[in-house]
Amino acid sequence: MKTEFAPQRLDVAAFAETAATLSGSTGLKDFPRLSAETTGATPDAAVAWEARGEQRPGPSGAPVPWLHLAAEATAPLVCQRCLAPVATELVVDRWFRFAPDEETAAAEDEASEEDVLAISREFDLQALLEDELLMEVPVTPRHEICPDPPSLSAVDADFEATVEAKPNPFAVLGALRPRKPE
Repeated sequence: MKTEFAPQRLDVAAFAETAATLSGSTGLKDFPRLSAETTGATPDAAVAWEARGEQRPGPSGAPVPWLHLAAEATAPLVCQRCLAPVATELVVDRWFRFAPDEETAAAEDEASEEDVLAISREFDLQALLEDELLMEVPVTPRHEICPDPPSLSAVDADFEATVEAKPNPFAVLGALRPRKPE
């Protein structure tokens, strides 16, 4: 009998125990937080992903569930130089070890190099995938060479004309000062 696994409600222990694999292509629009970072220029953009479970010996020798998550996507982000859309590759390739509860996971995560998460029978793989993709978004996405070089001029002709048209506010004060007799 083959067990079916759902990415939104993944039984991590059973997934790792059976060394199962899940893969798919999910629309970028199905990741609301990641979609908010994009320009929305390509509504058909998708995230290709794969999750693989396995068990490895833990610190005590007992088998511990592990999850390998790999994903690739091209997200249309905003170039911070020219403000035009820039296609940015997001790549995730990470292993996660699972601990029996939140407290253990937090303690082991501090002491280990790998990412440690709490095991769950209803683990949301899609939320983890979105978190990992968000961490791959560059702080300042930009083109190597912008298609339209940005205008770096801070001069505005209307600004200069406005400054010249304003009267000097101290000139009014000069008129209020009494004049000395000569």
